[in-house]
Amino acid sequence: MDLLLKLAGPDMRAVDALIREHMDSPVPVIPALADHLIAGSAKRLRPLLTIAAARLCGARDDNCLKLAAAVEFIHTATLLHDDVIDSSELRRGRVAAHLIWGAPSSVLVGDFLFARAFELMVAAGSMPALEILARASRVIAEGEVLQLTRAHDLDLDQATYLEIIRAKTAELFAAAAEAGAVSAGASPGRRRALRQYGQDLGLAFQLVDDALDYSGDSQTLGKNPGDDFREGKATLPLLLTMARAGAGERDFWVRTIDRRDQTEADFTRARELMRQTGALKSTLELAAGYAASAKAALADFGGNPWRSALEDLADVAVMRTA
Repeated sequence: MDLLLKLAGPDMRAVDALIREHMDSPVPVIPALADHLIAGSAKRLRPLLTIAAARLCGARDDNCLKLAAAVEFIHTATLLHDDVIDSSELRRGRVAAHLIWGAPSSVLVGDFLFARAFELMVAAGSMPALEILARASRVIAEGEVLQLTRAHDLDLDQATYLEIIRAKTAELFAAAAEAGAVSAGASPGRRRALRQYGQDLGLAFQLVDDALDYSGDSQTLGKNPGDDFREGKATLPLLLTMARAGAGERDFWVRTIDRRDQTEADFTRARELMRQTGALKSTLELAAGYAASAKAALADFGGNPWRSALEDLADVAVMRTA
């Protein structure tokens, strides 16, 4: 990501300043809790997408900065809500906010950040960008509810699972890129191309996350490996393993995922089954396919450092270990 971080450096410093300014509040717990999570984000991928898309489309002004900060606030708000729903213990290598300040405060600060995001969108003065990010907020919520209603569902099919992650993860990547293009006055064709890039990048990113939950470690992940397993989430590696391991293993998955009756040895067994069946490899191969599709969406942008940086980002999404 070196090229992207170098190109976007001045813009991202301005975005960070906007984030700091707009997470301030006379209620002390709000900036303290928000900073606990926001300060742990080293990459800020989604705001980077907004900046990169705008500059790729020829933007020379700062219209994209407020939108990039809004995107980060939307993302952070969803993380705060997710950690409460999932009872997560770690986030970005830190103790989850709800374990320090409590679930009610985490939810309400998430709501505060959503409100700040919409204030920034209005201040940006772009009705199309406001529409894009407002729609994304709605789609993300729908994806989270769909995932909640299908939690522990061992009959979940791959198409429905991809629908869930397209909504809850890929939509904000897509909206971040499209909003950047809109802020630059890009043509409809370029808007669609960058939206496609963001969506495919987001799908690749989430699929790698799914695989890393079973193959990574807490030091590199910044969260506990096996969280999906312990929470009974039916992610793609698990669904593929069940389909390939045969009926003889179904009782194991019913007990551990459906009933969530688990021992520490069960996670080790689950990881071994995933390796034996090739489920982790297949998940990563699907992620690589989406990354290739993301790069293909940039084909009409010609030779440009920003295009090269976004292509590198797609490669990083599937090569990362955290």
